[in-house]
Formats: sequence, structure tokens, C-alpha cells
Amino acid sequence: MKTINRFLRRTALPAFLALPGLVLAQKTPTPQEIAAQYQKAFYYPGKDMKTVVSMRLVEGGGKERTRELTLLRKNTEGSEDQKYFIFFHQPADVEGMTFMVHKYPQKDDDRWLFMPALDLVKKIAANDKRSSFVGSDFTYEDVSGRDLSEDDFSVVKEEKVGAKDCYVLKSVPKNPKSADYGHKLAWIDKTTFLPLKEEYYDLRGGLYKIFTAEEVQEITGIPTIVKRKMENTKNKHQTFVAYGQVEYNLGLEADLFTERFLKRPPAKWIKR
Repeated sequence: MKTINRFLRRTALPAFLALPGLVLAQKTPTPQEIAAQYQKAFYYPGKDMKTVVSMRLVEGGGKERTRELTLLRKNTEGSEDQKYFIFFHQPADVEGMTFMVHKYPQKDDDRWLFMPALDLVKKIAANDKRSSFVGSDFTYEDVSGRDLSEDDFSVVKEEKVGAKDCYVLKSVPKNPKSADYGHKLAWIDKTTFLPLKEEYYDLRGGLYKIFTAEEVQEITGIPTIVKRKMENTKNKHQTFVAYGQVEYNLGLEADLFTERFLKRPPAKWIKR
């Protein structure tokens, strides 16, 4: 009998699993779980990050402006808080300007700006998460994320973006005044949980802004959107963003994200 039992354990189960059409069911994530995975993959990859960001702002008539900056980000261990440090290289009128943000998802951020022309560090108001980020079509929330507790989520369908299978996640603000959209649809890659496309709709249901992930690369094992576009469908203004020299888990020092480094940031972290 023992011999027979051992035989069944070794042969019957593998044979059963191999039968055509018999596949172990995988649990489908809930909309809230998809939103949490998206938030983690898009806004929190790695313990810290450095990248040189090139921005091209194109008006409806074709006129272009450019921005180039070094962006540093550090996550706070055991928390959703983050710290950002931005050094502007171009254009010439903002060269040497630095901008620092201490992000708190459940309350207003702390922000500081150093203006080299005035040799002045100034703490600035932070209740404008929906305002344009450095004149682009991205808002501060688009860059650093939004507190998940502020929205209700649902999966409206599943479909492909190119060859990628996606969940189409709908986000609706619980308080309409807390966001710059009435609702948002995001095509979330089922494998990486990165947003490959997002559509923003106003309170009347009109489409007014589209985000597109134009290139995704794997950098030290972390899928990263290195080229992205945001388009305002009403005024035809577009912002093209390229992330270059992306590095993760550098061990950025916590004291780098303090006021004393706004005027003289360490060259090793801001160089291109």
C-alpha cells in the first residue's frame, strides 16, 4: 500500500496538471490592488533614483521650448513619503536654480526654491498639486503621484496596448475639487503595472489630456518609462519627456534633501 501511495503522489498529480484545458486558476487583482501596484511601479521604483530629464514643450502652432534638469528622488523607508531634488541646467534664465520637495501623500508637500539671481532660498506654497510642472502639460501630481485614498477605482475592461495586455483602470476622485479631472482611464500593463496610456476627462466627460508611454526600458531589473508624452487635446500643446542616465539604488544621503544644499548641491549628484 505504501508503495502505491508513493506512486500516486509522484505520478498522478503531475499527470493531472498536464491534462489539456486544466490550468490552475490565478487570482485576479482587485481594482485597489491594481492601483497600488501601479503607484509602486510608476512612482516608487527602487529606494532612490537619479535621472537627467530633457523636456520639449511644443505649442499648437509649432513653437518649441526646452528644459533640462537633473532629478533626484529618495523614498522614505516604511512610508509613502518621498523627497525630490531638482537642479535646472537649461534654459539659461533658470540655470543653477534648484527646487526641493518633501512629499506627503496625505497632506500638503513642503517645497523650497533657490533663485541664484537673487541668492535667495524661499519656502513656497504647496497647495497647488494640480498646477503645471515647470510650464509643461504635466501637473505636480502627474510627476509625484496622488494619494490612493482620494479616488475610487474600478476596472472597466481589459485590452491590449500594442502587444501588451492591460487592465483599463478608472479613477474617480471622491471629492471633485481635489483633482484636475472628473475621471481618468489608465491602461495598466498586466506584467509591469506601468501605465502605457492615460486619458483625462473633465467634469462634463470631455477628453482633455492624454498621457502616452512611448518607450519602456528595463534598467537594472526595473521596468522604466524613459520616454513619455502628455498632450492637451484642447489647445494641442504637447510635452515630450526623455529620462536619460537613469540610475537606481545609489544610496543618496538623506541630508542632501535639506535646505543647506539648495545653494550648493554636490556636483557628483547633479552633473550630466
